Amino acid sequence: MTAQLWCFGESGNAYKAALTMELAGYDWQAVYVDFFNGETRTPEFRKLNDMGEVPVFREGDLTLTQSAVIQLHIAEKTGKFLGSDRNEVLRWLMFDNHKLSGQAGPARFLQNFIPEDKRPQAVIDFMKGRLTAAWKTLDTHLTERDWVADATFTIADAACCGYLFYPEPYGFDRAEWPNIDRWLDGIAALPGWKHPYDLMPGNPSDRA
Repeated sequence: MTAQLWCFGESGNAYKAALTMELAGYDWQAVYVDFFNGETRTPEFRKLNDMGEVPVFREGDLTLTQSAVIQLHIAEKTGKFLGSDRNEVLRWLMFDNHKLSGQAGPARFLQNFIPEDKRPQAVIDFMKGRLTAAWKTLDTHLTERDWVADATFTIADAACCGYLFYPEPYGFDRAEWPNIDRWLDGIAALPGWKHPYDLMPGNPSDRA
């Protein structure tokens, strides 16, 4: 049975789930969500996910939301990318949710996807400070290791890289973080890796 993932290319949170499935060789297909024209706010979408967010995963009678939940489901079902220490993988999933993606998603959105005259600069500056601290933590952690939570790639890596392959400016410059840069190269070298704009439908150029 082919699983479905409601997603769109600009969503780093959806990318975490999509990348996990793609690298695991999971049978899945993308269902495009027209986020920028308000689809997630419609009654129809709220019936699918009352939180009004992507990603949404559906396979048969099972519906899951929140990227980390979907990632864990795929890892447990396939036996791939769980790592040898579940607590360490969960620790970095939570770090990503609270410190990385939880800041990077809104920061990138505010700086790129709303009209320039409506961008709250004070909020953006605050979030950049928070992100800089998170990137420093991640870069330092990767100083003498190739992967975030184990000796091999895990879903923690797929989570923490969720927003770091995107080209839109929001304060992240790979050249400033050599260990993160090396780690991202390692992820991109994995068999089956795809950039978020190649893996999921939807791209800022569609609205240009």
